[in-house]
Amino acid sequence: MTITELYDELRPRAFAIAYRMLGSVSEAEDVVQEAFLRAHQSLRRDERIASPRAYLATLVTRLAIDQLRSARARRERYVGEWLPEPLVTGPGPADRAETADSLSLAFLVLLESLSPAQRAAFLLREVFDYPYPEVAEIVGSDVDGARHLVARARAHLRDRRPRRHATRQQRDELARGFFAAAGRGDLAALEALLTRDVTLHGDGGGRVPALGRPVTGRERVARTMGAGLAALARFEVRLELVEVNGQPGALARDARDRLVGVLALDIADGRIRAIHSVVNPDKLRHLGEVSDLGLRTRRARRSGPEG
Repeated sequence: MTITELYDELRPRAFAIAYRMLGSVSEAEDVVQEAFLRAHQSLRRDERIASPRAYLATLVTRLAIDQLRSARARRERYVGEWLPEPLVTGPGPADRAETADSLSLAFLVLLESLSPAQRAAFLLREVFDYPYPEVAEIVGSDVDGARHLVARARAHLRDRRPRRHATRQQRDELARGFFAAAGRGDLAALEALLTRDVTLHGDGGGRVPALGRPVTGRERVARTMGAGLAALARFEVRLELVEVNGQPGALARDARDRLVGVLALDIADGRIRAIHSVVNPDKLRHLGEVSDLGLRTRRARRSGPEG
């Protein structure tokens, strides 16, 4: 099999692993490119690759572990709350509730609490269904060690994951009701769709205005969302409902159809338990042209009323 054939067949799985490991589209793409470059070099040296699928998974996972270790130091210096780079997804593998859950921004944030090795072992086993002997070989452990890594990760995440998954239709109906209520400023209707301990997260990366810290609680989140969408409407920003990381969400676009931000909803047990808002321009560029509205707003706030 040529490297081109390998790339076409195995790139989707390689990117899926790298993105879930890193929470960054650009970093995941770099890891995938490096993995395929190394595979190409091995083929040119006539090295025998018994299982290209396992070989690429090993390269991608080990490169991602190394990348994650260095990325965590940078994230500790990040301005404000760090959130993963969002992906606009659609019908396909994300139709399966468990797969959609493993791709959601909320779940990727949870994975940040695991060590790189735990994260890799858990994803390979629980999301991508690799047998324990392969997981062990990929992460450089024995089978018992791999089982221990997965068990520790599973125990850590168990109480923080949704107990019951909503169907796609239920999620979409809830999202439409949420954005409609928020758009017309109906706080009572908005609160009815939120869990009592719902949390609103925002990531501006210090580049554009965003929440300084998460907002928690049904009433506070409803008020904050209502005020935020009303402010966007004054700037002629509209919402385009899409699927974000396998969950309902929306793209906020300005009057010139440029991207202002991405909203993603985390739904559990029939209500919204978390909202993630990503407005850092650096995390939006892979989705298209980015608006300068946030940068202009930030400059205006700095210059004051007479600026």
